[in-house]
Amino acid sequence: MAMLLESMMRHAIRRGSLDVITHDGKRFRTGDGTGPDLAIRFTDAAAQRALLRNPDLALGELYMLGRLVVEDGSVADVLDLMLGNLHGRPYPAASRARARVRKLVRQWRQMNRGARSRRNVAHHYDLDRRLYDLFLDADRQYSCAYFEHPGQSLDDAQMAKKRHITAKLAVEPGHRVLDIGCGWGGLGLYLAEQAGADVTGITLSEEQLAIARGRAQERHLDRHVDFRLEDYRNTRGNFDRIVSVGMFEHVGVGFYETYFQQSARLLAPDGVMLMHTIGRIDGPGSNNPWVEKYIFPGGYIPAMSEITASIERSGLIVTDVEVLRLHYAETLKAWRERFMARREEAAALYDEAFVRMWEFYLAGSEASFRCGDIVVFQVQLAKRIETLPITRGYIAEREQDLRRREAVPLRLAGE
Repeated sequence: MAMLLESMMRHAIRRGSLDVITHDGKRFRTGDGTGPDLAIRFTDAAAQRALLRNPDLALGELYMLGRLVVEDGSVADVLDLMLGNLHGRPYPAASRARARVRKLVRQWRQMNRGARSRRNVAHHYDLDRRLYDLFLDADRQYSCAYFEHPGQSLDDAQMAKKRHITAKLAVEPGHRVLDIGCGWGGLGLYLAEQAGADVTGITLSEEQLAIARGRAQERHLDRHVDFRLEDYRNTRGNFDRIVSVGMFEHVGVGFYETYFQQSARLLAPDGVMLMHTIGRIDGPGSNNPWVEKYIFPGGYIPAMSEITASIERSGLIVTDVEVLRLHYAETLKAWRERFMARREEAAALYDEAFVRMWEFYLAGSEASFRCGDIVVFQVQLAKRIETLPITRGYIAEREQDLRRREAVPLRLAGE
């Protein structure tokens, strides 16, 4: 077994430096010796067997349970090294076979109807609200920020994201805006306060809904912002603008047609929609089994080819696509650093296994974005080809106008 483990690790790590310490104290080095010296240690023989059987699932589980210990460096360093080595290389035959099986059953695993959708959402978003206070920005933006320049703070980059999206939507005062997957309400409140829109925000998270409604009341925006516990499939009405940020990843491949057809029904003839979603750049695939089991059950990161086919059949047209490269890597780095700075508070809310799970999730996600396998797509949609200006200049102009309106500081929840 030790020989199999060494063979697997040497095949996986060819650049950099990683020492592997087996459960019985034996040590071997992988890589070419460049970069920082990193080391991991297995605490028992069964942990080594588990990694050999299913590394995609076992690596995260073993770290969570303290059966794989990072002796030198951090888990973020180790994951960056591992994913950086695997990027662009064919996976071993066994890993490819498991991925094919996961792809075959993905529609069943992503059968996100009614009660199942609510359970999947609650699994992640209905955690103790104090957990998210540990690492998110003041406005609780739990999606990719928009870094306009190096060194920009997380809070400023999240404000830039809201500004960028609002400008792309070309929102005018009095517009009726639907926010599908409104989270804790930050974007909806921004659209009402800075753009003068009347916003309907929908979510399946009871925890998020309570906070969003409380924030709307604090700001006396009840007449302009309506947050609801509602499935997008049940929404009725006619909207000038539709926005969806970080929600499409929870739709499920079997419901893409439903999602875009429903969006087309809800969107006014001269309306605009903006969908902001994580996307894979190497074509359709399957979920990482650890992420699916522990972090986002029912979720899936789509390829552009999977998105556009459903859009074309819905009657909507793609008017603009922007690919945000590395923005989410920087967002996740900021989240991870903030979380680790307050890890003792997280452990007090849950336990050490949860803290290691969350650290692994943030670090693994950051490494995935930094290695280039996944990015963020911002897809702008309309029903009429003449709805928006034919050049992108209007986006920058509207962003400047929004900046001027932001000169009066926003009063955030809890202040």
